[in-house]
Amino acid sequence: MVGAGCGLQFLQAGLLHHAFGGYVAVLQDDRGWSKTALSGAAALQQMEAAILGPILGWIMDRFGPQGVIRVGVFLFGGGFMLLSRVETLLQFYAAFIVVALGSSLCGFFPVNVALIHWFERKRARALSAMSIGLALGGIFVPAVGWSLVTYGWRATAFASGVIAIVAGFPLAMVMRRRPEDHGETVDGLPPETESKAHSVDQPVSGSRDFTAREALRTPAFWLLSLGHGFALFVVGAVSVHAIAHMKEALGYTVSAAAAIITLLTICQIVGVIIGWAIGERYEKRFIAAACMLMHALGLLCLTYATGLPWLVAFTALHGVAWGLRGPFMQAIRADYFGRSAIGMILGLSFMIIVIGQIGGPMIAGVLADATGNYRLGFTLLALLAALGSMFFVLAKRPVRPLRSAS
Repeated sequence: MVGAGCGLQFLQAGLLHHAFGGYVAVLQDDRGWSKTALSGAAALQQMEAAILGPILGWIMDRFGPQGVIRVGVFLFGGGFMLLSRVETLLQFYAAFIVVALGSSLCGFFPVNVALIHWFERKRARALSAMSIGLALGGIFVPAVGWSLVTYGWRATAFASGVIAIVAGFPLAMVMRRRPEDHGETVDGLPPETESKAHSVDQPVSGSRDFTAREALRTPAFWLLSLGHGFALFVVGAVSVHAIAHMKEALGYTVSAAAAIITLLTICQIVGVIIGWAIGERYEKRFIAAACMLMHALGLLCLTYATGLPWLVAFTALHGVAWGLRGPFMQAIRADYFGRSAIGMILGLSFMIIVIGQIGGPMIAGVLADATGNYRLGFTLLALLAALGSMFFVLAKRPVRPLRSAS
């Protein structure tokens, strides 16, 4: 399941998340659409994810994530095929909504929920391993950038849809609901060992997992969600606008800028490996807080870059921070609140973190249209990320509710 999740993340990152910046740069030249208009498509994707979050969370807690992921693969691929046929901005938005819906159903959220149910002691390690796919997807970006330049965005989008379905559906078929439903145990431990490990992991004897309603009443839920959202100010802006910024401010071609994204990906993999090694040894909230400062410094290096050394510094700081922090966002919530209602808890948190997913690309795009460059927007987002580090510092583990006497 970790391998299948890694593959699904690779497809989404390579075909959409890392590659969307290439589409922005090409469509701006080909169709004459503004940065604000193209950023709006990314905002629609995140709004859709936020609206669907609680619904998907309830469905997955009740029926499991496997069916959701399989449907999502077909919508994700079909949306790209529709994207290859658009002529107007309205049609572009409509096609992108289908892509976004598919991405929500077979992407980061459902795959994380699936793995959280199968791991506890090794949860951070499993989620870090799965995130290698998200990082490796950046290696595919130069191929997408080359295809956009050589064959055009229409052929690239259609081919992306075919690849998504042909490669994605077999991976989706690997996903399962819970280990208990298949005669397995959490972490693959023998039943008696699992029971002892679980009792050690419980912070209070006789405690139980949080319900979604109970989690909402804790400061930790809101602080973690706000911290995650502020991190995504930078992640979202970089994913949508970094290639366009390098093209306009530094004179890079789309292919050359895509190569920088590949270097970012390599650094992201380094961050994932570091997370694998230290995730179970140190307190995740302090690691996440340090990563926020790295996000901020990395974005400033990109903003004021005058040559390749600055871009290398950007990829090192932002890439390592992204790879290290990303898997911890779900692992720390599962550590704090348990896995019984984790789908709904993550779904509700999506309604908060959307402020960064939408705000990052939109702030950068609107201010770039207004000022003629990305400097003001990127600087503002870097400051917000640095401020967001305090949310993680303050997000202490809540006391788990006690089991009822019955």
